[in-house]
Amino acid sequence: MAAMERIKAQLEAHPIVLFMKGTPEVPMCGYSKRAVDALRAAGATRLHTVNVMADPEIRANLPRYADWPTFPQLFVQGELIGGADIVAELAEAGELARIVAEAEAA
Repeated sequence: MAAMERIKAQLEAHPIVLFMKGTPEVPMCGYSKRAVDALRAAGATRLHTVNVMADPEIRANLPRYADWPTFPQLFVQGELIGGADIVAELAEAGELARIVAEAEAA
């Protein structure tokens, strides 16, 4: 399966997907760690992560798929939310918990 198809399949299979560097247990960059921490604090229990460092094709193609150049990239219900800074802003505003709850209830 081509990289673009695999990205789309991940987004269709999971309500909350974080494409990140590393894993939640061992993040490979501070931005990825910050995004995971914010999502966990917001109550995400169905968070699915994809380690882009372990899949060069995903790492190369996701920026084109999402039209977003950096990692991590958070998708909720197949829609790009943004990177670590946007996730942090949503968390600070209290919006991330609402977004997560709605996605997990769907």
